[in-house]
Amino acid sequence: MLGAGPVVLADGDVAKGKILYQICAACHGANGEGTAALNAPANAGQDPWYMTRQLKNFRAGIRGAHPDDTFGAQMRPMAMVLTGDQDIADVVAYISSLDMPTVPRTIDGDIELGRQAYETCIPCHGEFGQGAQALDAPRLSNQHDWYIVRQIGNFKAGIRGSHQNDVYGAQMRIMAQMLESDERVRAVAAYIASLNYQGELGGQ
Repeated sequence: MLGAGPVVLADGDVAKGKILYQICAACHGANGEGTAALNAPANAGQDPWYMTRQLKNFRAGIRGAHPDDTFGAQMRPMAMVLTGDQDIADVVAYISSLDMPTVPRTIDGDIELGRQAYETCIPCHGEFGQGAQALDAPRLSNQHDWYIVRQIGNFKAGIRGSHQNDVYGAQMRIMAQMLESDERVRAVAAYIASLNYQGELGGQ
């Protein structure tokens, strides 16, 4: 739930995007599966509108410019390599052509507690973590649990979502405060990791 306003998607060229993605693959993996050792989340399977917004946010300094956002700061110069909106459209088109990753579970959390805590997330992110563009809420399912823990922590601490132009991040900052303990953050991440949403209508 991030960005300064609605995202208008340009038509992307998958072949050109594959070439541009080579620099991304070094961290995010050849298949967009993400790499924990390099602190890179999965990007395959994520919504094109959300990836477009995030790349533009990194490029504009809306995201990744906070002094405590070490890993976001690493992403900013990578986003700047995509010098125009067409470059972003092309790389997003290529990433969207990749298969949904199956990511390992790494967080030890109380899944039942997480299921209960996740009820406040459902109105935006969906019952199965599938996200909803109409509500500016990205997909959460099939994302690394350690990344979800980090981002919730960043929202809570104001490392993410505090930029004046990050309208949707500001909304998420408020919601993140409801997970008042590390235990609840881990529990929600563990519960989301138990979801495996693959289709258009929902499933588990």
